[in-house]
Order: sequence, then structure tokens, then C-alpha cells
Amino acid sequence: MTPQPRRASRIRRGTIGALLTTTLAAVSLPLATPAAATGPAKPLAAGTYLITLADQPLVTYDGSVGDLPATKPTEGEKLDVTSADAKRYRSHLTDEQNHVAKKVGATVRQHYAVTTNTFSAQLNAVQLVQLARTKGVTNIAPDRLHHATDEKNSTDFLGLSGRKGLWAALGGTAKAGKGIVIGDIDTGIWPESASFKAPALTTRKPTGNHGKKPDKNDLYRPYLDGTTTVMHKADGTTFTGTCQTGDSFTAADCNQKIISARYFGEGWLRYVPESNRGGYISPRDSEGHGTHTASTAAGNAGVHATADGNDLGTISGVAPAATISVYKALWQSKDGKQDGGLTSDLVAAIDQAVADGVDVINYSLGAMFESDYDDPSQTALRNAAAAGVFVATAGGNAGPEASSLDNTAPWTTTVAAGTVAPYTGTVTLGNGKSYTGISTSVHGTVGSAPLVRAAAVKTADAETADADLCMAGTLDPALTTGKTVVCDRGTVARIDKSAEVKRAGGIGMILVNIGNESTDGDLHSIPTVHLGGPDATAVRDYAATDNAAATLTSGGKGDTYPQVAGFSSRGPSSASNGDLLKPDITAPGATILAAVAPPGNQGRDFDFYSGTSMATPHIAGLAALYLSEHPTWSPMSIKSAMMTTASPTKTADGKKSDDAFAQGAGEVEARAMLKPGLVYDSNEQDWLAYLEGVGVDTGTGTKAIDPSDLNYPSIAIGELFGTQTVTRTVTATSAGTYRAKVDLPGIKATVSPSVLRFSHPGQKRTFTVKLDVTTAPAGAIDTGSLTWTSGRTTVRSPIVVTPQVIHAPAEIKGTGTSGEATYSVTPATSTLQATARGPVSSPLTKGSLTGTAEIYHEAAIPVGAKATQITVHFDVAEGNVGGVVWGPMVGGVLQGGAFGDPDSNGTVTINVPQTKADTIFVAVVALDYTGNGESVTPYTFQVNHITDDSPVTGKVTVTPDHGRVTPGTPIDLTAAWSGVPAAARSTVWIEYPNGAGTFLTLN
Repeated sequence: MTPQPRRASRIRRGTIGALLTTTLAAVSLPLATPAAATGPAKPLAAGTYLITLADQPLVTYDGSVGDLPATKPTEGEKLDVTSADAKRYRSHLTDEQNHVAKKVGATVRQHYAVTTNTFSAQLNAVQLVQLARTKGVTNIAPDRLHHATDEKNSTDFLGLSGRKGLWAALGGTAKAGKGIVIGDIDTGIWPESASFKAPALTTRKPTGNHGKKPDKNDLYRPYLDGTTTVMHKADGTTFTGTCQTGDSFTAADCNQKIISARYFGEGWLRYVPESNRGGYISPRDSEGHGTHTASTAAGNAGVHATADGNDLGTISGVAPAATISVYKALWQSKDGKQDGGLTSDLVAAIDQAVADGVDVINYSLGAMFESDYDDPSQTALRNAAAAGVFVATAGGNAGPEASSLDNTAPWTTTVAAGTVAPYTGTVTLGNGKSYTGISTSVHGTVGSAPLVRAAAVKTADAETADADLCMAGTLDPALTTGKTVVCDRGTVARIDKSAEVKRAGGIGMILVNIGNESTDGDLHSIPTVHLGGPDATAVRDYAATDNAAATLTSGGKGDTYPQVAGFSSRGPSSASNGDLLKPDITAPGATILAAVAPPGNQGRDFDFYSGTSMATPHIAGLAALYLSEHPTWSPMSIKSAMMTTASPTKTADGKKSDDAFAQGAGEVEARAMLKPGLVYDSNEQDWLAYLEGVGVDTGTGTKAIDPSDLNYPSIAIGELFGTQTVTRTVTATSAGTYRAKVDLPGIKATVSPSVLRFSHPGQKRTFTVKLDVTTAPAGAIDTGSLTWTSGRTTVRSPIVVTPQVIHAPAEIKGTGTSGEATYSVTPATSTLQATARGPVSSPLTKGSLTGTAEIYHEAAIPVGAKATQITVHFDVAEGNVGGVVWGPMVGGVLQGGAFGDPDSNGTVTINVPQTKADTIFVAVVALDYTGNGESVTPYTFQVNHITDDSPVTGKVTVTPDHGRVTPGTPIDLTAAWSGVPAAARSTVWIEYPNGAGTFLTLN
């Protein structure tokens, strides 16, 4: 996913306006709401839906329907959709779909049968209710919009090039990925790029001399059989595709690199009016995203890249000998608001890719929120993996917020974006101080020149906030000419900011981050350095002083790498409840140079993109390299090999990172992955058992497992309640004796057996890991690892657990100066202890806001604070809106933001237990909709900190407060209070062992 520019703010009073709008957008985007399969509780909007039926699709059908033979391929084989049995069963599924649609008076728009038994149809609310009650319907989902997720040379960084690189070990770039087809589901392709230059397709089949077997170098050469492209693959099966013609795309645009190209837009073309359609109705790429991902995964080796007259060196795809099959399912709209692809088109693309016989799918896209496991697109990818296709998916670009991932299903490899050796530029200020940032556009020395904040050179009618963002048309040429301009990041695309500075006559730009965001190496239209963190603040502040000046130069000491990029989405996965670690792995995804489509990139043939979209094709390409060596390995074995040989990424200060929710298993190590020693494999039945375990009814009768017991290369437990044992099975790739070691602070780990012996490859051994909480704090994420070692071979699995010693409500409430409240808790140990701390009722701060306005508060967290409760009470006039935006701060930097709505009493309550922040930032906001802008909104602000020595206002007891209990058996506690003030909020923290607790909110 390539990071998208932030939405424009309607509130232009300081930085909180942008934060508020961004936060609101995160919870109110106009995405369709999934329909309930058991009958809706409220009216549902009419629209296009995808309806999934119970019978298995072609890739998993086991012969359980009447006299129809199984179509599921045997182990090591690929699906043959052209067989008589496949055609017969496909006809059965189509008839079944038509019958179900007809029962509710609907007409099928699209049929899917290869990877999912699904059809799409236009449905109204009545039809949805009828379908939800129809036997055999397992899922109903809206046709929603998905978006592309958008060493200095990433292939050098991965250790692919050079005499000791992986390419050399595989026989050179001409053999790296030979016999493998990568299916790229994206925005299409620009076939004229040098990254895809190859001989034309011909009708000449691979043949040997005098009827002998074809030469090994010719064995996998694709050829034409009529309009069908045929390619014999490394696994012994055959790929068949076609070059679908359309706008500015002919059959001649395919070749022996791009062996097939199709487009899927039926749903999107129906959704978007013709007047708003951009680009090409064909496989041709107008944006550049698909060209970038395809060339990263499998572009030619040693391609000379230039842009704007600058020599950018040579680039190569990760698997330069692999071939590419294009499945365009993401589209461009003229206004940009309807860019992306609908689920119906994506499922069609996945279906066709598997039918064609691809070995790898690159899926550099996602939705704005985490996709459900039974979303039709995720179901299609599950069955693609069941058919033996390795699926690499983008984790998303909503980082560094927690639980911001998409594509988190266990059958795909979810990829985070890491940094590589940066392209740098240095800003030297007139005061002698220098700051190094990211730059691909400073090639010499620029300046010294006057340095200004953008708002200082704005046009007379431009708003200050707009000018600071360097929006188009906001800078005055008479004031800007000859100057270097500081532009704030946000709202406007980064390259559009430099274009505005150039238009107004500026000679350079310094792009500064306002929040905790990535720095990116875009090809700007004028020399630009991108700064973040304290450096950005220092330059921004200096630029506002009199006679400020700056010089831009190329180079400078860059940041430590590889780090997980700030934009890369983080776990934990909400769908798994923390019982499956995602992302899986990190790959290069920041400032990646690759081929692009000139129409969407200022006429350039090559450009730098950043995003998990760019990281994903690195993993797809590495999977192709793996399959060229081990053609029959399962997708999960390959994922395991990558994960267990990965290395930790780094923190900003150069230390090893332990943030598993950012990096997964760590940065992929291309040279190590081919010799994993042991692998953790899983298949369709395992995934169905996992789905049942997380509460998804698969309709298959599969017995549920504890989700933490899925045979995965990592171990995750969302709630470690005292003690839990997980089970894993490993398969040896070479003989050896392996010994286990667990590193997990505050938890006693017992591996049984702790020694595994293998006499030959293919042997399997099962072991358990028992985890007992000792000193690990409750509610805090605990990370570590399990490592099996045999000689020089190490097999490392990350472990992420969240210990709990008691299940208790996060908050209970009471009213009055005295009273009591009874609630239930479930202890994990035989000893119960509950300590009431408080009540605390701090003085109220009174304030008011006039019109649309905001007021900032910062609540400093005292040392040793156990919990903090912040209360904002509004007295809002009818028709107006009040709310708060808040977030934790560390070292003066806001770490995230959340929006709080008042309850029915006009009160917003912010509960912050066991925070690591030193300050909580709160912006109190009023939106005036009266029309006169003079409405007054009074409010009160209160902060109650709970510490060991907090002054109390009243008395609270908990009964019982200690005693012997039965682990796992609920027990009632009663909190009683007296002497608390009636006119103000009082806060109590009921503390349990290891720091866990319950807020008691009074009045």
C-alpha cells in the first residue's frame, strides 16, 4: 500500500484540526457495512453483495457431492480447470448459484468457482434477509473498495547480488526464478518498460534436437497455442494464460517476460460513472503501482534506471528469471476518490490466477480496516494457498498505530515495510547547525538562500494552514522566488508540495513532519530534503526567525537501518484476538526504486515508491526463488523458512528491535532462508480448525482448535491466563539434533521434549511449550523467542504473549456519596488480592469555547502513577457538537490519537491504566453549527491520578480483599464507598496482582 495523502481539514485553527479530521476519518469512512448472515438487526442498504455457498470450490472439492468426482489436486500437483471433472463440477456450482439467486428474485452478475463458491448480485434489504435465511448460504459481504498500498538498492541489501549472493548460488540471474510464474494483482503493467524487455512470444514449442527432451535453458520458455500462452513450469505442471486486448494494449504487448495479461473491472466499471473513469480499460497501467510491484518481484536484471536526466544506477527484480502474469483489478478515477478495486473484481482476479496456474500471487493492496477471515477475497486467497500458491500480502500503511493491519489471515504471508540504506541530503542553517534527512533530488549544492516558512510567502487570500501545507496556488511568486521553503507534511501529496514551490519560483524545499511519520525519498520537482522528529521541529522553528537562511547539499549520515518504517501497519491482529502474530516478516519497502508507468509519474520510466506494497513483491520474488529450487514445497513451508531465518530489525539508536507487532519475525534473510533446518507446515484443514477456534463457522464440521495451537512459525497468546501449553510440529529439511531454548522475560517456559533428533529430511516431530506467568506484568505485551539449534543452524520463532492473572472488568460505575457495586472476577491463581486505591477527586478546571474552536490541555503523568482518569464534561447547545481528541506523549512527541464522544450526560471519560507515556495530550473541541459562530460551549476538565500517595476524598473498600480461591472459578467482589463528593467525579483504582486493575468511576 503506498501511503496516501491525508484528507483536507475543515478546521483550520492549528495542528489539532488536521489531527481531529484524520482521527474522525479513521472511524467514519464511507465503507459498506458487512451484512449479517443470520438476519439483520436494522435495515440494510441496497447494493452489490457477494454471497458464498457451502459447497467447496474446485481447488478444495473432495468428491462429496453426489456422483461428481473430486477436483482437489493431489499433494504436489496444481489444479487443472480444463479437465472434464472440473468442468462438470464447475457447471454444478454455477447452477447452484443461479438457483439460490433465483429464489430471492436476484440475477447473478459474476460467478466464482475456482477458489470460492461465490456469486455477486445486486440485492435490496428484503432479498438480503431472505438470503440470510437460505440453507447453504454461509456468508454475505458487501462489494467494498480496496486500495493499492503504497543498501540503497534493495536487491543488494537482501544479499542477492555479488559473488556470494543468492543469485550466484542459484546459477546466476538467468536462472533465478526460472520456471516460476508470479501473478501480480494490481493496477496493471507498462509493457514498454526496460524491466520487462524480452523476446516476443512465438508458436515454437520448447524442443530438443532430434526429438530429444528440450534443453534445460529452453524447457520453461513460454509459447503461443493460438491466443493462449502456454508455459511448462518447474513443478511439472503447465501455466495457460492469454493477452487480453483493450485500450492501448494489444496481444503484441505480451512477451516471454509478461506472458499473460488480463483485466477485471466489471464491478468497478458499474460502480464508477464513465465521466469519472481515468486510465485505460485494459491491462495497461496508468498509475505506476502495478508496474512498480511487478518489476520489483520479477523485473529483468541489470536495468539502467534514469529519471529527470539523473543516473540512478542499475536495478533488478528479486526473481529476474521468473515470468509475470498480470491481473489488473485496481483502477484509477479522475477525481481520485474512487481509485481502487471492488471485492467482486479482486475475487475474479484471484480465481483466474489460480485457474491459469500461477505459483505466486503478489497482493499489494488492502482495505481501510482489517478484513474478516471469511471476507470473500480472504476466502479466495485461502483456497489459492490450499491449491499450493504462495500468497504475499501487504500489511498496510496505517502505522505506527496499533492494530492497524490488514490481510492478517494465517494462509497468507503478511509483509511489513523496512528501510534500506537511505538516500540522504543535508540542510545547513544560517546558525551553523546541520540536519540530515532523506533526499533523492539534491545532487549538488543549493544556496545559501533565504529560508522561509511557507505561510510567510503565501498569497493574500490563502489561509495560513493551507499555505503551510504548500497547497496548490497558495504561494506568492513575488515573495517566494529565490527562496528555500519549509512545507509541512499532510493533506497534499508530497510531490505536489514541491511542485507548488517550484511554480512560485522557490529553489528548494524542506519537507517537515509534524507527527510521528516516515521520511520518504520522492523524486521532487526541485531539490528537497525530508526531515522528521526533533530535526523537523528545529528547522521549522528556525525558518520563522528573521534573516533565516539554509544550504542544501547531497549526502550525510543517514538513519540506522533496517528499521520498520513509521507508516508500516502494526499488530496485534484484532481478528485473531492476539492469538496469531502478524505481520509475519519485514522486507524493504521504503524509498524503493523500480519501473513505473510514465502517465502517472510526470513522464518518468522509473521512480521511488514507499509502502508495504513495495515490501510485498520482495517476498513474492523470494518465494519464486525458493520454488525454483524446491518446486513442490508448500506455501507455509516457504513462509516458515523465511520467518525462522529472519533477523531482528533495529531501533533508531541501533539496537535490536523486539517489537514483534511491527517487524513480525524480523527482516527476511535471503541467503539464509534456503537452509531452514526445520519448518512449521499447515494446510487447509489446519486453517479451518483455526477459523472455528476464533469463532468463524466454516460450515465444514471441522473441530475447533485453540487458535494459539495453529502450527505456525511464531507463538502468540492474546491472553495468557496463568498457564497455557501450546503444541507445534516441525518437519526436518536436513538431518540433525536440535536443542530448544526459550527467552521470555517474566515467564517460565518448559519445552517438552527439549531435544529433537532427525535422521533424514521429511521426518516430523511434535513438541509442546508450557508457559507459566511468574513476574511478567499483567496486561503488558511480553516478547521473546523459541530457538532450536543444531550446530550452526538456528530455527527461531518469535513469541508474543500478554499475561493476565485475573479476568476482571476494565471499568465499573457507581453514583452517590455512598453506595456499593458488586462485580465478578475470575482469578488465574489460587490467591486473590484486591486493593482499592483512592478515591481521588481533583479540582475541576472550568473553561469555555466560542464558536468552532479548540483548547489544549496536557496532563503530566506523575512518577509511579498506577492509573489516570481524565474527565471532560460539556454543556453543549442543541445542534452543536463537542468532543475530545487525545493521545499519549513521550518526550513531547504525540504517539497517537483517539477521538472521544460525549455520553448522554455530555461527559467524555478517558481511562489510562499503566501508561508508559509521560504526558496525556487532550484537545477539547466544539463545533458550532448555529451559523453565527458565536455559540458558547462551557466545559469542565478534570484529571485524577492514582498513585501510592494520592490524597483521597472519601473511603473505598473491596470485599473480600484477599483469600484463597479456586483458579478459573468466578468470584464476586463488592466495592463500597462513602464520603465522596456528589458534584464531581471521583476515581478509584482496584488493583490486582501484577498491576492489573479495574476503574471504579463514581459520579
